[in-house]
Amino acid sequence: MANLTVQAFGKAFTNPVIPAAGPNVGSGRLVALSAEGGAGGLLTKTISRIAAPVPHPNMARFGKDNLLNTELWSELPPEAWFEHEYGLSLDAARQHGLPIIASAGYTRDDLAELGPRLQAIGMDMIEFSFHYLDPQQLVDTAAALREAVSIPIIAKLSLHSGDLGEVAALLEPYVDGFTCINSLGPGLIIDPESVTSPMGSKFGYGWMSGPAIKPLALRSVFEVARATDKPVIGVGGVTTGEDVIEFMMAGASLVGVCTAAILKGPGVYGKIAAEAGQWLDAHGYSSIDEVRGLYLEKYRAGQRVVTGLESAARVDPDRCKKCGQCERVCLYEAMHAPAKQTAWVEEEHCAACGLCISVCQFDAIELVGRG
Repeated sequence: MANLTVQAFGKAFTNPVIPAAGPNVGSGRLVALSAEGGAGGLLTKTISRIAAPVPHPNMARFGKDNLLNTELWSELPPEAWFEHEYGLSLDAARQHGLPIIASAGYTRDDLAELGPRLQAIGMDMIEFSFHYLDPQQLVDTAAALREAVSIPIIAKLSLHSGDLGEVAALLEPYVDGFTCINSLGPGLIIDPESVTSPMGSKFGYGWMSGPAIKPLALRSVFEVARATDKPVIGVGGVTTGEDVIEFMMAGASLVGVCTAAILKGPGVYGKIAAEAGQWLDAHGYSSIDEVRGLYLEKYRAGQRVVTGLESAARVDPDRCKKCGQCERVCLYEAMHAPAKQTAWVEEEHCAACGLCISVCQFDAIELVGRG
């Protein structure tokens, strides 16, 4: 099997799949279960100087594998972590030979106080979160933590901070790497039968996580990796080994998993890592390092943008399964798939939009030059 070991932040991770901060690692016991479940490194739920006033209820699934949540940071006071939960977490890290990251937030004062304590108890590195800070406040917050500790620090970025490439460039002198992205929102879902939201927040708002945010997370990793050579942890919608490969190709060094672990249990870390290894084996790669940055380097400067109709869809008759899905989604009436017949394309009507390619489950359609 391909080698999944990743070297990042001066530590060896046994595979690139680690927990992302959230209720999946909301106690020392859950952190230990992450190690038992096959995570390549460990991470603890975000703490601050006070416990979070978490509304109840605070989590609900929407769609197939997405969550809306109002979880905030840890609902446990920091002393509960320092007196008990971190001990269990560190024991699990040592037992399994895994690096461990402590997550903390959110202000300059929070981090200046918590950072030295986290270093003193033996954490390998600190991931810090921040919300709604202007550029100078971002720099001041990162600088305060950098001054307070000597272990690696990782800035967890949110799309609400603006252009993440620019944010990464601002923070680079003070940090050793980045995590992106945080959950998105706030959003709202409504039960039309009861006219209620499943969230216990004031207006029923919550924050989105899961596969729905993956395209935004991938783009963010790519933007940050274009702006810095420091390690990036990609977070957002990772549910399969192929998701890991995509994040690595975009420039990530590690990937964080939260929602999938909540919905499917801690064994999902090892399952996802194993699937990534199987993908590498099937495609002839001997290590995860070989795919890291492939998309980043290919498109670092962008690609040629075609605005004219230079290509059209073409159907491979040997692959076509006569399902008719391509015809159903073709807005231009260019794709024809009569019942139980191989699909074919009326080239002069094809707009080269590519939708038929993405809906075909059998890789039977491609764009080729016209004529």
